[in-house]
Amino acid sequence: MTTEPRVLTFPALDSATAAAHLRAELALDVDPDDLIRDLTAGIQHGYVVVETRAPEAFESARIPGAINLPYRDMTPESVSHLDRGLVYVCYCESIHCNAATKGALKLAEFGFKVKRLSGGITAWQAAGYPVDRDTPALSLTSAPTPRCAC
Repeated sequence: MTTEPRVLTFPALDSATAAAHLRAELALDVDPDDLIRDLTAGIQHGYVVVETRAPEAFESARIPGAINLPYRDMTPESVSHLDRGLVYVCYCESIHCNAATKGALKLAEFGFKVKRLSGGITAWQAAGYPVDRDTPALSLTSAPTPRCAC
């Protein structure tokens, strides 16, 4: 039986390397709390919130002001109208979905600045933040629909 802590199987990084890594991680992610504070304060310049799932998901629940750019449909032509001076904050269903990562990757490969919303629409709603809908919210008696739609 080993007495070495499993937590230290891989030694911690030196502080400078750890700080650089964490800074880079934060440069790619947006916290739902930070986004709602900006939206509530009317600070909506410099970025666009992007739902990267299918239109059905966008219609059922989306962050107010978000646009729908399904990652599967992104091409250089389909995003040519976007402003390259803005940052595109991509989100999807949750940490269990990678549509935001796929959308952000495509946009980055097309030359856009990107970030991802941590936790997606699931974390957004779990925090009690508002959503816009084109279709009524499902009730417990409604037939289930695919949640991820990515």
